[in-house]
Amino acid sequence: MTIELGPFPDAPGYEQAVEKDASDPLASFRQRFLHTDPDLIYLDGNSLGRLPVPTMAHLEDLVFRQWGDRLIRGWNEGWWDLQIRLGDLLAPLIGASPGEVLISDSTSVNLYKLAWAAVKARPDRDRIVTDDLNFPTDVYVLDGVARELGLGLEIVPSDAIHGPVEGLTAALDHHTALLALSHTVFKSGYTYEMAALSAKAKEVGAMTLWDLSHSAGSVPIDLHRAGVDLAVGCTYKYLNGGPGSPAFLYVRSGLQERLHSPITAWWGHEEPFAFDLDFRPTAGIRRFHTGTMPILSLAAVEPGLDLVAEAGVEAIRAKSIALTSYLIELWEEVLSPLGFGLGSPSDQDHRGSHVSLTHRDAWPISQALIKIGSVIPDFRVPDSIRFGLAPLYTRFVDVHTTVHRCRQIAESGAYSGFVDAPAVVT
Repeated sequence: MTIELGPFPDAPGYEQAVEKDASDPLASFRQRFLHTDPDLIYLDGNSLGRLPVPTMAHLEDLVFRQWGDRLIRGWNEGWWDLQIRLGDLLAPLIGASPGEVLISDSTSVNLYKLAWAAVKARPDRDRIVTDDLNFPTDVYVLDGVARELGLGLEIVPSDAIHGPVEGLTAALDHHTALLALSHTVFKSGYTYEMAALSAKAKEVGAMTLWDLSHSAGSVPIDLHRAGVDLAVGCTYKYLNGGPGSPAFLYVRSGLQERLHSPITAWWGHEEPFAFDLDFRPTAGIRRFHTGTMPILSLAAVEPGLDLVAEAGVEAIRAKSIALTSYLIELWEEVLSPLGFGLGSPSDQDHRGSHVSLTHRDAWPISQALIKIGSVIPDFRVPDSIRFGLAPLYTRFVDVHTTVHRCRQIAESGAYSGFVDAPAVVT
């Protein structure tokens, strides 16, 4: 079936979208990302950001000049300290100081390192607290740490959309070694008041570990002001670092010499090229590093960080709120009567930059959107279509067009032909 790809100038709200785009202070950033298909609306939510145009030249230089010409000399010409330099670029975007952020490994590996270190630093405590909105891998890692070190893991239940703040607060006591949560949760987009919960954990002597994967680059974060001990996150979502780009970790400066990484690898050694068989941790954030970094992927992170820094997180957040509020307004008017529910908070202060809409036929509708509607969202079991609204390249007209393409697919029943089992990546 062929549907109208739009835009839809005769549909209610279109002129409002055009006006919003015309007055958007971040509009010029859209052209600094690669767009190969003018009809495609990219609203993946958000498992991979678009490719920044500067990344292509940046990687070309890395491959042809730095690797191709400089060869092994590249390590002494910037590669060895790249994870530190990029960590310092990321630090002000999340309210940290230079020397507190390291680009390293994957989010899961970093979570394991910091969760293990935190629990070992609280030997008189026997419980880790999290919630059922946390990213499943985070829960797996926390459960593994708890089993390894003989602790319990308490998973506080939620209503599937909003963070169970009262339940988490009640769970925190003198048994709690660590409170570990996602700042913005992956399915509904609920965003915690980080400072309030961190303060509650501190009151009972527990440490805090926040996953910033769905908030870094789209939601203002001030780790210092919030009193956060530890944090991790990825760089391939709103930071636009590329597929599988290295993650980051944060350790508050006052804790760095007190905590010990469970993976005592050579890049965290005091003298890595002494090749000493006895491990001696180096000072500072480097002690949480493991092995040799994938320099091509690591270097690709830099242009995305530069764009977020140039735009400013506060400006990004203002547009994010406007985009998600506009989508929810259109959902209520256009899609709610067609059986779509809202799977995200209606309160903008507790909502990140993605919106989940629920429907009993969410999987086939999401596939119809991709294959005949030229819109790429993602699907989250059992019934959520997740729309990631990246403020640096998403327009209000894109939101309006997406809603009306979705309306056409739902009204016509065009999604009925897309009932195959979900693919590996949804």
